Order: sequence, then C-alpha cells, then structure tokens
Amino acid sequence: MKFYPLQFYPILKERIWGGEKLKTVLHKPIKSKITGESWELSTVEGDVSVIANGDWKGKSLTDIINECPNEILGTEVHAQFGKQFPLLFKYLDAREDLSIQVHPNDELAKKRHNSFGKTEMWYIMQADDDARIIVGFKEKSNASDYLENLKNKTVLSILDDVKVKSVDVFFLETGTVHAIGAGLVVAEIQQTSDITYRLYDFERIDASGNTRELHVDLALDAINYNVVETQKEYTKKVNESNTVVDCPYFTTNFIPLDGAITVSKSGKSFTVYMCVEGTFEIEYNNSKLQYKRGDTVLIPAAMNAFVLQGKASLLEVFIS
Repeated sequence: MKFYPLQFYPILKERIWGGEKLKTVLHKPIKSKITGESWELSTVEGDVSVIANGDWKGKSLTDIINECPNEILGTEVHAQFGKQFPLLFKYLDAREDLSIQVHPNDELAKKRHNSFGKTEMWYIMQADDDARIIVGFKEKSNASDYLENLKNKTVLSILDDVKVKSVDVFFLETGTVHAIGAGLVVAEIQQTSDITYRLYDFERIDASGNTRELHVDLALDAINYNVVETQKEYTKKVNESNTVVDCPYFTTNFIPLDGAITVSKSGKSFTVYMCVEGTFEIEYNNSKLQYKRGDTVLIPAAMNAFVLQGKASLLEVFIS
C-alpha cells in the first residue's frame, strides 16, 4: 500500500465569540459570521476528520488507523495509545474574548469523563493591535480567594493579562486558567479532549438571551493556583527544526523554510505540518503536493523520507 500526505475536510464550529477571519485570513469555507474554530485533525467522538485527497478520500481518520495502525500512527504511538489518535489540531478566530476556562489533567479527566486531559499550546498567527490573552494568576491564589473574586465579579483583577503579537507561542499545562483574547487567530495543538470547564463568560448572552453554563464547582480542584510561566522563547534558524515545545504529549518544532530540506523519519510517530505562513510543497515518490497558509497535513509514519520545499513557516508536530 502506498502511503501519502493526508489532508482533511475542516470541521467548522460556530462560536459566540467567533468571526470571519478563518475565511479572510486562512481561506476556510465558512458560511457564518461567527465561525470560531476549524478542527483540522480530530478523532473526538462526533467530530472525526474525513480525508479530502488521494486514494483514501472519503475515509475517516479512524478508518485508516484501524486498517493500518503502525503505518499511520507509528510503532511507538500505536504501542502507547492503541488505535487512538492522541492529538487534536485546530485554528481559532477570536472576534471577541473567549470564556475564562480551565482543563483537567489526565487523572481527573479519566475519572470524571473517561477522557484524556487537555495540555495545549497556542501559536499566534495574527494579532490585532493591543490583543492579549489571559493566562494564570498574577499572584499565588487559592480556591476561597478565587471564589470570592468570582462572586464579586472581580476575577479579572487577579488573573494575568499578557499582550501578544504574531509568532508568539504559549504552552498551557492542565490546570492553567486561561482565555484567548479578542483579535487573535491562533493555531492550537492539544491532547485529544473536548473537556473544558468554563469559569467566567463576561456576563455574555447568546442570540436567545441565555447565558452559557459555567462549571465552577468542577473546576475548583482542577485549577493550578500558582503563578505559571506559559510563554515559550524559541530559535528561528532557517531550514532547521527549532524546538518550541517538548512535553510528554507532543513535540512541536518551528521550521522557517526557505528553499528545500530533506526529512527523514524513524517510523515511530506520525508527523503533522501546520502551515502558519507562506506556501510550500511536499515532494515524495516523484510527486509534489502544494500547501498554503492555513493548511494542515498528516504525514503517515510509514512515509519516512520526503522533501519540504518553498518559502513558509511550519509547525512540525510529532510524539517523541
């Protein structure tokens, strides 16, 4: 069987805070003015990605993993996770602030939801002037102090507020209270989980006049009340894989591509490329496939040699 780079139909999600930049910036086929997320690679139940190119077009990601787990996932990923695809890849457009939220760790998520936890990272693709994010506490806190501020609607005063610009990266371990701020387009890499505890939603109401559900009680023992460092500094050496995040759940490298580089892989893990700027090609088996900003491509583990060529900024993600 010939394996090849796989692209998937985007799974588009309307959100109360979403906008139109997934179309205007990333060329996604959105049909509403409040599209907040494009799920690029997912095996979340009810939202499984479907292949958009090549011989496997129309098959789901779970279909091909079930058929060829070692060749798609990689030998070590298959050994660790079985036939589960352990990561979820998204692009987000925040026209308004997202809710303030937190994600549980693996232990809590398994106990309560039979799910993975949700460690994640953000790469800022586009930022309006004065755009910011909320990450963690300004000073060490605790549950009672947090609840008192929540009751008094002063919770924003104890949370850290960070101005951001394009190419900034933030790594959020489970337990970190956070929110993406208005005016940002973000590439997000995370564990396969859709478990979110919403803590505060700026008193927003939806089109029907309803507020969204909060999960304050569930969140109390999921929150890390310590001050956290989330921003990641990283090198940007041209035509090299510059490590940005290396954690137990995924490794992400930043590749400033200008020309051509030959890539060799061991077969232990799949690789995913998110094109966050520019255009590039993948050359393999005397074939060339072209990609642009906003494209996401899954390289099956069985593809252990190929060439990246073009002028682009790429996020390279795998499990080590």
